[in-house]
Amino acid sequence: MAQAPADADARRAVKPVICYPVETLPAPDMALYTTARQHLTKVDEVLVPPREARVFSVPAGQFFRIRSVDGPQVGDLNLHNARDLSERFYSGKTRALHGTHITAGERMWSSFPHLRPIATLTHDTLSWYGIDAFGGSVHDVIGTRCDPYTHALLSDGGQYHHCCHSNLTRSLAAHLNVPAAEAEPLVHDVLNVFMCTGFTRDTGQYFMKASPVRPGDYLEFFAEIDLLGNLSACPGGDCSSEHSSDTAACYPLLVEVFAPRAGVLSGWSSPPVNSYDGSHGA
Repeated sequence: MAQAPADADARRAVKPVICYPVETLPAPDMALYTTARQHLTKVDEVLVPPREARVFSVPAGQFFRIRSVDGPQVGDLNLHNARDLSERFYSGKTRALHGTHITAGERMWSSFPHLRPIATLTHDTLSWYGIDAFGGSVHDVIGTRCDPYTHALLSDGGQYHHCCHSNLTRSLAAHLNVPAAEAEPLVHDVLNVFMCTGFTRDTGQYFMKASPVRPGDYLEFFAEIDLLGNLSACPGGDCSSEHSSDTAACYPLLVEVFAPRAGVLSGWSSPPVNSYDGSHGA
């Protein structure tokens, strides 16, 4: 370890500065969404089997919920613009704007060059959890998704095909009727729904712990644009021990899509794409 300079303590004591102050960030109309969600009609549902993934669709202006049904289970969520799959959830920028974990009143932002809200979190039955004594919280945008490449790296070449990355690849390939190799580049970093995670204080390592989710808990979203969703029920179950496993207790997740009462969103429209001119100074 390098020798500390004489002013090491003073350097450490420098106060942090928030990288992206959000006071000027366009705020969602939560009052409108609260009104709209008072009278919802279920129009579709998709059951995601344990250790598998399924694709679902949500038109702009509708709501969807991811619900725990049979036991504690976490899920890995991808979102795409249903009309242009190249526009997709951008976990890194969502993290930079909102923090490591997101909850009701915060938004999922899309990739460059679009950078606009594509979904707003409108209700979270786990919002009570907050941040625990270990620094853990739920619904993170810091984990990338469990994947077979890292599994092979850490297990001396072990082959495991039900990591969330592979699950999402298979389900998207089946939906698009294309080979897995063509669908895989569209799979992206996820919102870890219900997963309880954080960083260790001593080593800064990403950790997971048993999710507090129980049957009946759900996370609800408002679709700001036409969405194609892809959800994996993680092979780690509640992620209390490992996240790529054939032995962990795993349960299905239910995706429910709801339409609000006609006219309640009068005057609302999908957010436009980002206003940057795209010239990059050229």
